[in-house]
Amino acid sequence: MTGNAGPPQARGLSTWTTRRWLRVGVAASLAVLALLGMTGAWMLGRTVSLSENLVDVKSPALSTAIRLESALLNQETGIRGYGLTGTSEFLGPYQQGVIQQETDSARLSELLRGDAAGLRDLGTVRDAAEAWQERIARPVAAAPPGVPSALAAERSAEGKTSFDEVRAALTAQQERLLAERTRARDDLMATMRLRNWLFGAIAAVIALLAGLVFEALRRGITTPLERLGTDARAIAGGDFDHPITPTGPADLRRLSGEIDFMRRRLVRELAFSEEARRHLDAQTTDLQRSNAELEQFAYVASHDLQEPLRKVSSFTQLLQRRYGGQLDARADQYIEFAVDGANRMQALINDLLDFSRVGRVHDDHEKVDLEVVMDRTASSLSVGIEEAGATITHDPLPTLVADPTQMGMLWQNLLGNAIKFHRPGRAPNIHVAAARVGELWRFTVTDDGIGIAAEYAEKVFVIFQRLHTKDVYPGSGIGLAMCKKIVEFHGGTISVDPDYRDGTRIVFTLAPEPPRAPALSTIVEASRAGVEPAP
Repeated sequence: MTGNAGPPQARGLSTWTTRRWLRVGVAASLAVLALLGMTGAWMLGRTVSLSENLVDVKSPALSTAIRLESALLNQETGIRGYGLTGTSEFLGPYQQGVIQQETDSARLSELLRGDAAGLRDLGTVRDAAEAWQERIARPVAAAPPGVPSALAAERSAEGKTSFDEVRAALTAQQERLLAERTRARDDLMATMRLRNWLFGAIAAVIALLAGLVFEALRRGITTPLERLGTDARAIAGGDFDHPITPTGPADLRRLSGEIDFMRRRLVRELAFSEEARRHLDAQTTDLQRSNAELEQFAYVASHDLQEPLRKVSSFTQLLQRRYGGQLDARADQYIEFAVDGANRMQALINDLLDFSRVGRVHDDHEKVDLEVVMDRTASSLSVGIEEAGATITHDPLPTLVADPTQMGMLWQNLLGNAIKFHRPGRAPNIHVAAARVGELWRFTVTDDGIGIAAEYAEKVFVIFQRLHTKDVYPGSGIGLAMCKKIVEFHGGTISVDPDYRDGTRIVFTLAPEPPRAPALSTIVEASRAGVEPAP
């Protein structure tokens, strides 16, 4: 039974967490410091008490006893001189000594309060002095001056014997007080030496306690954390098979186990990501082939489809000019339909080509002064601005790193829409505002036109979505969709302000520098490492 007592205790301590170890350690340290503090406080109090007793009681009591002796000696000298000569000047020291005796006796009574032996000595001195004064001093002092006192000569021997008793009482009192003062001083010196040793021991215990705390922290927390950090750095360096050895308190061992579990899971994820990489390579090949086909389609749309479309448009227009008015009204209407369809088809193909080129063909980023782009756009729309009587104002516009062609397309579509969708019979007023908001520039294009209902605020940015028929407002319905694509390509967002009721307000943001998409090699390497590629 005795031999099995150790392991359960060790297992119990091994379940302690860092917090519990710290609590126990802090509690023990505080208990030791409190005990040392109380001991030091008691020793300081003892030293102060002995010092005060020596300074305020023992030494003053001895000094007062010596003054009392001096007062009695002055009385005896004065009475003896007065009795021998009858000169009244000798009564002065006697009377002064009586007053001093009363003062010193009262002072000694106060200082020796609680000291029975000292009070007994003081009583003996008082009794002896009272007996001498009763038999010798007062009767001699009462004799008339001018002639020697017969009583002094008569009681000379008795007076000497009586005052010798006073002297003996005073000597015994002073010897006792001197011995008590010496003993008090010796006690104070011994206590001070003990105090110095005690404070030295307290300092040594505090230093030892600090060393124990430091060593406990090093072994229990710092070393396990350093070992855990070393293992983690090895894994971060690519050695995913490096195991993590749990050490230290229970919570640090649990943390090590969780990190090791993450390492094992990461190994499994890496195996899975390697398989995903192979699939990604295959998909990348398919994507490259698809992009090549799209490039081919764009080439066909811009060349092969444009050519027959131009021929159809040219001949239908020629047919309209040559035979317009020579056939019946229905034939003229059919010819007009054919011409209009060919023209709209050509415009639609051009718009689609422009839409597909955003971010693919037009991707030449440079510093673009939007003031210059705005002036160029206003110049290209000058005919429409003049016909509508439009007024365009704008805040100071910034310089951004962007594709200049796309910026021109963005402003042309936004300003063109603001001019086209103005209120009938009312000259449009358009204002462009710009402000820096955090890391982005925020732009607003505000007009006083017919506006966009809140339920269509999202629909207008979808390609080919129209809110009006082509007979009312011409166009392909691709302008705002192209604006959205341009803005998002430059790291921003675009929307319709639903709170603006006096027309339309388009709000969009642009980054000072457009974000760059990660290269394909970066995506592949990131997939191998199991992390998300940085933008």
